[in-house]
Amino acid sequence: MPDSKQHSTPSSAVLPKAAGNPEGKGLNGLLRDWQQNQPRGVVAKPRRQLLAEFFTSMLVLSAKFKYKPSEGVANYLYLAGDDWLLSLIAPEQWSEERRRGFVGTCVLQGDMTWTIEPSARLSEKGPVIDAVRRFFDAFAEKMDTDATLEDILPYCIQKMPYYQRLYANALSRSIRASVILGGQTDIPAREWQDRLPSFVGSFLLNKQ
Repeated sequence: MPDSKQHSTPSSAVLPKAAGNPEGKGLNGLLRDWQQNQPRGVVAKPRRQLLAEFFTSMLVLSAKFKYKPSEGVANYLYLAGDDWLLSLIAPEQWSEERRRGFVGTCVLQGDMTWTIEPSARLSEKGPVIDAVRRFFDAFAEKMDTDATLEDILPYCIQKMPYYQRLYANALSRSIRASVILGGQTDIPAREWQDRLPSFVGSFLLNKQ
């Protein structure tokens, strides 16, 4: 395991914010949220663990949600039709239809990455596992480039809703800091892609 010394993410890791805020978040609110979402306890990590955290985090942040997730709190990811949905409502508290779309329990970590404890649905054939596979394939395709991993991180995706965009930026700062600490900068994303496994549910657990 690489040295686990911690890193304070430099402000230069953040891309300039686009003018205007269509969701009505004032500048003071934005700065407050940005400060509260500073990655903490970032350490150097093996490539496969970084990829797992990148994948699981992007799966969570692709979901629809309109609340501000908190560190260490259980969130529940569902497949709802063709959409991902993140909720604070556990599957046993919802209808059977919603339970059939349960993907897993998601927790935001202090370094602004997400972990997922997969549901049993991921070991069964059906729409849930098929949707996760498609997302995994799209993730792997995005890695098929000579650009570096740092270049393709989602610092600012304007089409994302406010909270998703905020947490994606925090995730990007976290991964970039881990890459720097691990001496893994300037490596083409295609070389990282080579570390991706054939899809297996255990990859969602961020295991090495």
